[in-house]
Amino acid sequence: MMSSMAIETNPNTAETVERDDKAIHRAIFVGLALLLSIAPLLVYPVFIMKVLCFALFASAFNLLFGYAGLLSFGHAAYFGIASYVAAFAAKQWGITPELAILTGTAAGTLLGLVFGVIAIRSQGIYFAMITLALAQMVYFFSVQRPDFTNGEDGLQAVPRGHLFGLFDLANDMTLYLVVATIFMGAMLLIHRTIHSPFGHVLQAVRDNEQRAISLGYRVQRYKLIAFVLSAAIAALAGSTKAIVFQVATLVDVHWSMSGEPILMALVGGIGTIFGPMVGAMIITAMQNYLVGLGSWVTIIQGLIFMLCVFAFRDGIVGTLAKYLKRSL
Repeated sequence: MMSSMAIETNPNTAETVERDDKAIHRAIFVGLALLLSIAPLLVYPVFIMKVLCFALFASAFNLLFGYAGLLSFGHAAYFGIASYVAAFAAKQWGITPELAILTGTAAGTLLGLVFGVIAIRSQGIYFAMITLALAQMVYFFSVQRPDFTNGEDGLQAVPRGHLFGLFDLANDMTLYLVVATIFMGAMLLIHRTIHSPFGHVLQAVRDNEQRAISLGYRVQRYKLIAFVLSAAIAALAGSTKAIVFQVATLVDVHWSMSGEPILMALVGGIGTIFGPMVGAMIITAMQNYLVGLGSWVTIIQGLIFMLCVFAFRDGIVGTLAKYLKRSL
């Protein structure tokens, strides 16, 4: 009886912890919205938009690996093909930017569906290698179809256009508001997905797939949905990037681009909601502000990555979450 009374009055019950975590997440999202509202007054807006695009890209990868346990080496395929399609649609078809972004996102999502059906049949390192091979096929296609990608020159001078035919996105501040809105909306979608019954099943599959199967869950279907959703968010990031920087190149579909979200998520914290944001900010800031050091940038990135691995085994946010005993 005493133990049951202790459980009832114990503030650290699962429900209390979950309620506290939700309150913390709401506070972080509100703080993030306030930070984004003043950030362009302190930092160059285009740089912030780059951070937001790659933070979304890293969060897409983290959704698949951190919460579904599926390590993908091919996310550049969805990011890059969406970038190309959005740029092509805006430049060659002359459609408005919101339609260009939606078209690119749809293309990346469809590609994710096709690749997902193929890839989820495998597990572990075999899954990772298949995603890499499929992404290389996209890169090969991009090289061989200059009529669509313009080859090594890429699609340049992509018009930003007018949002809904009304708001001129040539103005950096106007475009920043659009990108910040897309970012916040996508992050709220990821947060809701993770904390939904679907997200809980995904984490159960990640932790013990055989047990999830024994409980009657159709594991392959859950994996495929997670794969497609991750590809869709990566595609959204790529489409938005194409409009922001007015260019789509082979770099977007190169295998090294698939390493960017992996590095960002590892630095920030795999399996955390806000970790990829922190990782994207750190990596993008290094690439932007240390560019004058030339090839030394890569060495410095390697040293910082080693430091994070040794000092923050769970990433910066992941280590903080473990210390606070809270989900971040």
